[in-house]
Amino acid sequence: MTMSRRNLLGLAAGTGAASLLAACAGPGGESTKPGETGGEISFAHWRAEDKDVFEQIIKDSKLAVRQDISPSNDYQSTALQKLRGGTVGDAFTAFRGAQFLDIAKAGVWTDLTGKPLTQRYEPALITAGAQDGKQLGVPYQLVFNTPLANRDLVTETPKDWDGFLALLDTLKGKGVTPIAWPGGDAANAGQLLNVMVVNNAPTDDALGRIETGEAKVTDDWFLTVLKQYQQLTPYFQKGATGTSSDAALALFAQGKAGLLATGSFQVSGVRKLGAKFPIDLLAPITTTADKARYEGVFNATFILGVNAKSAKQDAALAWLDRLSDPVVAGVYANGTAQHVTVKGVEYTNADLKALAPWLSRKTALAPRFQFSNLDVRGAVENAAVQVVGGKSPEQAAEAAQKVVDQKR
Repeated sequence: MTMSRRNLLGLAAGTGAASLLAACAGPGGESTKPGETGGEISFAHWRAEDKDVFEQIIKDSKLAVRQDISPSNDYQSTALQKLRGGTVGDAFTAFRGAQFLDIAKAGVWTDLTGKPLTQRYEPALITAGAQDGKQLGVPYQLVFNTPLANRDLVTETPKDWDGFLALLDTLKGKGVTPIAWPGGDAANAGQLLNVMVVNNAPTDDALGRIETGEAKVTDDWFLTVLKQYQQLTPYFQKGATGTSSDAALALFAQGKAGLLATGSFQVSGVRKLGAKFPIDLLAPITTTADKARYEGVFNATFILGVNAKSAKQDAALAWLDRLSDPVVAGVYANGTAQHVTVKGVEYTNADLKALAPWLSRKTALAPRFQFSNLDVRGAVENAAVQVVGGKSPEQAAEAAQKVVDQKR
């Protein structure tokens, strides 16, 4: 699946605020009294950086909602257990891929098929929330898992691998870290793998084929990926394999790194640290220009759902309905610097406007979320970390393949 669709430019252009406001009574449309939807509900998610914007939406909506926020790594590993209890996450979010599938297998999603709120979304962007013909959840965020670039430092956009390495040499010559990479944070270390894979992989589903046994970590194409990580190693900050996401973010926000190897979901974090420089996206093109199929990577994630184990499903659905309103989705998008999958949103945030051209560029659906087994995904992603830490690509690939074989 690619994002070369011209109609998605409508997400950036949006519709006029006046027409939207005429259709809605205010942020969220008609007001709802707190007691009308069954009292306070728990909204479970992992984006602490969005807390204040959600609190404003909750206040404006007059709904009784409590945020239960966990760090992304913890949320990935513990959310399902909490959701099953029905006391946390009356409304909740999930990552695309393995977590979405695990929650579906456990019967925790409430089927949203046919609910009016689903009609407010771009159909092509919510397929990650569907299974077996049912719309179990709605992906809310449209993010680009493509490195951020400080355009005051990075003035070129290389079209091939040699050009990308030359750019990194130029940045190093300026006395800055070419790439800030959170190698010590598993949730974000693997974001770079997305763009390292998409043009090297023989098929769009190549990472998923590793899990099924149709491909191996030791295959030539993936060894190429690992060898390119080896080439990148001198351009990462010192101690890259132990660097946290916050530390890499700070390095970039302070203007001490040209690129931040995560994605657009961290733009708001960069701004909160006071960065004023223009931000763009720039993916390493890992092939020659003529063989490059994609300019970057996107993902539709932060999948909103209603907990089937909850006693407050009506209230949780009311909260999702509120978030699905174009005006409210606009409040969220502009307040968090996140594009969204809701139709007719007007983007006023300067960074969202700057990144809007990416909505029509040829980008691949983030491949790291093809894995349904998180242990397999962890092993494959860790192979790249091991290479940056000093292992040979061949050693790292063999070690990862052993884990994959054990888990299949």
